[in-house]
Amino acid sequence: MASSAGGMYMSFSLSPSAPHSPHLPALRSPSSASAAALLEQEKYLSELLEERHKLNPFMSVLPNSCRLLNQGLLQPSSAQNWLSSQGSSSSLIVKRTIRVDVPVDNYPNYNFVGRLLGPRGNSLKRVEASTDCRVLIRGRGSIKDPVKEEMLRGKPGYEHLNEPLHILVEAELPVEIIDARLMQAHEILEDLLKPIDESHDFYKKQQLRELALLNGTLREEGSPMSSSVSPFHNSLGMKRAKTRG
Repeated sequence: MASSAGGMYMSFSLSPSAPHSPHLPALRSPSSASAAALLEQEKYLSELLEERHKLNPFMSVLPNSCRLLNQGLLQPSSAQNWLSSQGSSSSLIVKRTIRVDVPVDNYPNYNFVGRLLGPRGNSLKRVEASTDCRVLIRGRGSIKDPVKEEMLRGKPGYEHLNEPLHILVEAELPVEIIDARLMQAHEILEDLLKPIDESHDFYKKQQLRELALLNGTLREEGSPMSSSVSPFHNSLGMKRAKTRG
């Protein structure tokens, strides 16, 4: 652990790990528990998207129900409420950053950035919302366009592109809770950065389902869906997540 301007800086490196076995649910670590909570949130929001799609034909006669669904989609709940945590804590607010290295050397062909971001950056935003931390993907491969990344390499503000792919987790919170929030974010990210066989990767399946819902291309048995009835068509007004590159 080292000190830096603006707060404490800690570094975590992920050791090589075998993909999770779907047959060992009893051996869940604290990191698995945190990731499981995030997975439940992904599933919940996916279900909200599906229900909103089904309500599309009735929006004019069920305005309040649709409004509540929209609120649930736009405002994912945090693990704890920021205002309540401020009211019960001291006035000392501190800023700290941790670094999580991505094991690209061990899994050179795995799409870590796509798994972290999710559809339109929503998965990463939910990690931030559930931990009250800011999560930044940095290093080589963090920009989608490799040509653009090469142009930016070495320029002011892009020095990180000379480093291996990594994640910075930043928090500015009451001193009593900041370490717990940072560790929660670290545990979630650590679990997400362990490649899983696609046939057992429920998290990825939820991401693909959400993407299909966002694009209006989801096809369900007995319920054909056209692109004109996207769950975010007009009335929701949800903006795209901004991602670098």
